[in-house]
Parts: sequence; C-alpha cells; structure tokens
Amino acid sequence: MNTKTRQIIEQVRKLYHRYGIKSVTMDDAASHLGISKKTLYEHFRDKEDLVNAVLMQEHYNHYSFLDAIEGKELNAIEEMFDVYKMINAMYKDYNPSMVYDVRKYYPGLFSRLKEIRRKRMYDSALNNMNKGKNEGLYRKELDSAIIAKLHVFRIESLFDNDMFTQEELTSFTMFHEIFVYHVYGILSHEGRLFFEANFDKFKATL
Repeated sequence: MNTKTRQIIEQVRKLYHRYGIKSVTMDDAASHLGISKKTLYEHFRDKEDLVNAVLMQEHYNHYSFLDAIEGKELNAIEEMFDVYKMINAMYKDYNPSMVYDVRKYYPGLFSRLKEIRRKRMYDSALNNMNKGKNEGLYRKELDSAIIAKLHVFRIESLFDNDMFTQEELTSFTMFHEIFVYHVYGILSHEGRLFFEANFDKFKATL
C-alpha cells in the first residue's frame, strides 16, 4: 500500500467516525480529500472496497497493540493489565453508529471483521492463560480455552450493550471492577500475592 492510499484511508476514517459510513458518499470523500472522484477510484474499486480498507486498517491499528504487549518482558499479570488498559482506551474511540452502518449495509464485511477480531483476542487470551500457568501465577486446574472464550465474550458484550453508558464504560471504576473481577478468578496463591503487592503501581500508570 503506497503513502497516498494510506493518507486517503486515514482521512476517510475520520469522516466515517464523524458522520457515519452510510452518509459519506464517494463524492463526499473525494471533495474532502481535495481530489477528483476519478483519482479516488484509481485507489479503490468502489465504496465497499474503500469501507473494507478503512475498517481493516482500523482493526490493525486497534489490535497491533497486542503484538507490542506480547513482545515486552512482562509476566502474565502485567501483560493482562496492559491489555485491559488498551481495551479501555479503545472504548473511548468506539462509535456505535459506525458499527451499526457496517452491520446493516455491509453484513459480509461485518462478519469477517468480527471473526478476525475474535480470533485475535482469543489467541491473545489463550496465550496469556498458558503463560500465567507456566509462571505459577494462574491456577493450573483452569481450562485455558474456556477462560479465554469467556474473556472474549465479556469484551464483545461490553462493546455491544445498552446497559452501560459510554462514560461508565470508560470510567476508572468500570476498568477497576472488570479487571479485578476477572483476575481474582484465575490467580493462584502466588499470583494473588504478586497482584496485591503491585496493584497500586498498576493503577499509577492509568
């Protein structure tokens, strides 16, 4: 992907977040970019191709943090805290109307992105569970696959609910309760000692 294409994707992404996907036509996108519609079509076949490129790039931007976190020299608890912190930041950028447009007007793309996102989160959660067991920080008798699926289910449910407001979802209180609720269910005795000794340090990074 060349630099011009990346610039188009980023500018159109901002338009979609501001006005929604359905209402932004190819003419609108070209006008906003200061280029002709013909030039825009040299980069993308049609609007669906553009929407796909924007959402795939957004997916990469959102979930590349998982690779970065896994590349650090952290134990499983520290790693999980960083993941929860980044997910909390993602809530602040969440746009329900944009998701609605994708679900309604591009159902195939919506399903594909959902599966990609779900697999990435599941693999990350499963790796973290196994890492924590090997480090003696998580309870060894837990079924890692089931816990990883529950983790993904909980995250997806938070993004797609009408019980909590956006302010509640991104509050420190919500972050604290979700994280502590999850972690106390999986920690071994050694893991709990480490967690309780370091939680104030974790909170200081929020």
